[in-house]
Amino acid sequence: MVFLEIEMNEDITVPFHMLDLERLPLPKVILLNLLHRIGRRKASQEHGYYIAITTLNTISELLRDEDSSVILFAVSLNCTAVKPCKGEILIGTVTKIMEDGIMLKSGPMENILLPETMMNDYELNMSEETMFLKVNGLSYMKKDTKVRFKVLDIQWAERNKEFNIWATILGDYLGPI
Repeated sequence: MVFLEIEMNEDITVPFHMLDLERLPLPKVILLNLLHRIGRRKASQEHGYYIAITTLNTISELLRDEDSSVILFAVSLNCTAVKPCKGEILIGTVTKIMEDGIMLKSGPMENILLPETMMNDYELNMSEETMFLKVNGLSYMKKDTKVRFKVLDIQWAERNKEFNIWATILGDYLGPI
């Protein structure tokens, strides 16, 4: 995973009723607003998944909008983000077993598909607990198993605001851990 330190500029609006500077100083109000906005956004195609706000660089002068009862201002901030890359080796946790493959989660990335065609010598076993079992029976992948995998392809899903990732365990030192 590539970790990026990025600078972002955001326009913030804060309703008048949220401003109680005696109880909550303005920088905290701004930070809470930013955390809420970035948390809702989750990820972007350009930057990847937003992990944390590291610094507030500048806060512009406040502009009061009488019509909508809000205060407007621009903020410059630094943020840490993580972006998946083709070819990199990651470790994920099995979250779901399906007939045609496995869904994995790795850090903030929740849409990782490991198709059955990308796991040589593993077959779906529908015994007591559904799992993919290696033909020789010496290893398996079931829910909550840790798996080392290679990123095959990445697609940005605008509708969900996240990446769809295709994985493989074909290769040396890949598979269940």
